Amino acid sequence: MSVTKQIVRVGLIGAGRMGSFHATSLAQKVPGAVLAAVADPVPGAAQRLAEKLGAGKYYSEPQLMLDDPDIDAVLIATPARTHAELVAAAARAGKHVFCEKPMAITLEEADHAIAAAKTAGVVLQVGFNRRFANGFAAALDAIKKGEIGTPQLIRSLTRDPSPLRDPSGIPPWTIYLETLIHDFDTLLHCNPGAKPVEVYAIADALVRPDFKDKGLLDTSVVTIRFDNGAIAVADASFEAVYGYDVRAEVFGSNGMFQMGNINVNNCVRYGAAGIAIETSRQDTDLLADAYIAELTEFVRCAASGETPRATGEDARNALEIALACIASVQQSKPIQLRG
Repeated sequence: MSVTKQIVRVGLIGAGRMGSFHATSLAQKVPGAVLAAVADPVPGAAQRLAEKLGAGKYYSEPQLMLDDPDIDAVLIATPARTHAELVAAAARAGKHVFCEKPMAITLEEADHAIAAAKTAGVVLQVGFNRRFANGFAAALDAIKKGEIGTPQLIRSLTRDPSPLRDPSGIPPWTIYLETLIHDFDTLLHCNPGAKPVEVYAIADALVRPDFKDKGLLDTSVVTIRFDNGAIAVADASFEAVYGYDVRAEVFGSNGMFQMGNINVNNCVRYGAAGIAIETSRQDTDLLADAYIAELTEFVRCAASGETPRATGEDARNALEIALACIASVQQSKPIQLRG
């Protein structure tokens, strides 16, 4: 007897750079998924992307798509400050939700989104893609099994490659809420069972000091102390001239794990000018397989009701550290967490 695989019809909200990338993955690379609709308030954006990828419907208002009974799930890839309410609206409409990070920018918003998903009984997954990258996934699995022993020193970093030619559109505190939020999630999961108890952050505008008076901070280092004694450090820069750089390291009582590699491939060139390697220049290049893997998990969970690896509660935990970083910079002192 043959078994028919359940198809999940996904609607995309947000047809920008990341939304378009996710839409292409859903339409062409994610088993069990159908890109059924696109919604975006920018005139013509939803129609262009829907027609390009063969989605049957497009909307200028997200709520119209949420009201469509033919849509099973939604992927939210809009600006960060719109995420929480869209998550709640999608949940109220009975749609499973994949939301790009951050899920919210306040803890109250996060709690509201989580509660809406639980009340509706829908899957809520947040886009912490590093957990799905091969090296990170292998290390996190080994850490959970106790192979590292007791984590003692943990490090994670994000260095974006894009030149900051016009940073005027970057909202305040983006370095914590949208960039280092990935690192905070990584650090939390590299020290399973432990709780952060103190956060200290320093930041400056070293890439574009001319925008500092407008609220832009483009460089930061964060120190986190955990209740099991482990010390973690995260750093970020908005301009790495050598490429997109995402790495992590966990040192424990039984050894050390390192995760992440900037190389495009394992070819090393030796020539008269020295040694050179090709490096990734975009997140969608360096983490392409991880992006597809996280969407594949979301579609599977939407079809089966399983709990995804990156939940709304995980997003809240990372957000709590991000908000503590903001308070630390504002007050120039460590911020105590309840743990």
